[in-house]
Amino acid sequence: SVGFIERNVKINSEVYQKIVLMDNLLPWVTQHFAGGPFILQQDWAPSHGSRSTLAVLEAHFPGFLDKNLWPASSPDLNPMDFSVWGMLEGKIAGKVFATVDDLKAALEVAWASIDDGYLRRTVNSVKKRLRACVKARGSNFEILL
Repeated sequence: SVGFIERNVKINSEVYQKIVLMDNLLPWVTQHFAGGPFILQQDWAPSHGSRSTLAVLEAHFPGFLDKNLWPASSPDLNPMDFSVWGMLEGKIAGKVFATVDDLKAALEVAWASIDDGYLRRTVNSVKKRLRACVKARGSNFEILL
């Protein structure tokens, strides 16, 4: 299931840890990786790097990428940003939703319909993107892809 944050809820450390990490991400990771290897990469908003969040990450997401290992403001390196959000938007584009709940339901259906192979290919493309970023010394690297 897709996790939604209610309108006007500030994503502080407590909300991020409970709703995002523990209630949504951990069950999803447990189901899809079944104890196999994975690396959590996040954008390091303030709630992602608090001491209490770091403790949750260390306990439940070992091997997460520390903020010193991931460049800030790097949507070209984040599969959700460079690919998945656009696909989800394309799946619901042109439709009119009478309520927020209708939009949420459509997004859940769209998310469930994404092919696992597409997600694997998208995630696997990050290695090439990282190499291009290093080659470009952190500058624009899309021409190298």
